[in-house]
Amino acid sequence: MDATALLAPLAALVLAPLFLGIINRTKAFFAGRHGQPLFQLYFDLQKLLGKGATYSRTSTWIVRGGPIIGLAALMVVVLLVPLGGLSGLVRFPGDLLLFAYLLSMARFFTVLAALDVGSSFEGMGASREVFFSTLTEPTLMLSLAVLAHQSHSLSLSSALGAVTVTSWLQHGTSLVLVFVALLVVCLAENARIPIDDPNTHLELTMIHEVMVLDHGGPDLAFILYGSALKLWIFASLVVGLVLPVRTGVAFLDLGSMLLGMGLLAIVLGCIESTMARLRLLRVPNLLVGATTLATLALVLAVR
Repeated sequence: MDATALLAPLAALVLAPLFLGIINRTKAFFAGRHGQPLFQLYFDLQKLLGKGATYSRTSTWIVRGGPIIGLAALMVVVLLVPLGGLSGLVRFPGDLLLFAYLLSMARFFTVLAALDVGSSFEGMGASREVFFSTLTEPTLMLSLAVLAHQSHSLSLSSALGAVTVTSWLQHGTSLVLVFVALLVVCLAENARIPIDDPNTHLELTMIHEVMVLDHGGPDLAFILYGSALKLWIFASLVVGLVLPVRTGVAFLDLGSMLLGMGLLAIVLGCIESTMARLRLLRVPNLLVGATTLATLALVLAVR
């Protein structure tokens, strides 16, 4: 195995919390504040891992296993995701489908853990999460189908690796549509504004945060770290699409992608600072619109 193949998953595992730190500092800049340290999430994870966890006597093993299983699924996804010119550590024909199924499994166990505590409040959040996921998953699959069609491969590394400057010149329209669709999916899947507000605890607007209110200690650390990994995963897809740097030199490719990830974190911070959260009734319209764009991109790709 080529040692450079380890760079992509290692970068994800180490730098994913920093990605969130850049977003938060960007939002603080727009608010005229100094903001929390860039490495705040690392400090929070260390503190939570040193605490104990409290469980309801009416809950089952699901509320204990949900955060662990969800994090394990996302860590496997990290092994599949390429980073620019660097292929995923694990790659084979059809891993694109495994990628989507593992993301769904992580969400499934998060929802089960929320329902297992028997709280109607968390059940409300779980219901919203499942409803919106039914709208984002088709968008994700259609977007990946466009990349798979252009690369003639069902491997995620091959599909993203086939995107080059020439591809943008030849299929620019469909790739722009895929980019917009994936950006919406990135915001929706990670509970970011304008879909959801990760910092709110207002009952009428909460989606993801309400599902994890009963978790604490190491369980909450697993959830927070898993959320950072998930955001990194989707950001990697977006950056890999719009920044097709393929020099053949592993460290140059990695450096350019990390720079692109940092710029995307700033862009996401700007989006969250300049846009208001959508009303819940308007969120499906945005997600269906993203699905329409992905469908149009696929039509343009296969015609």
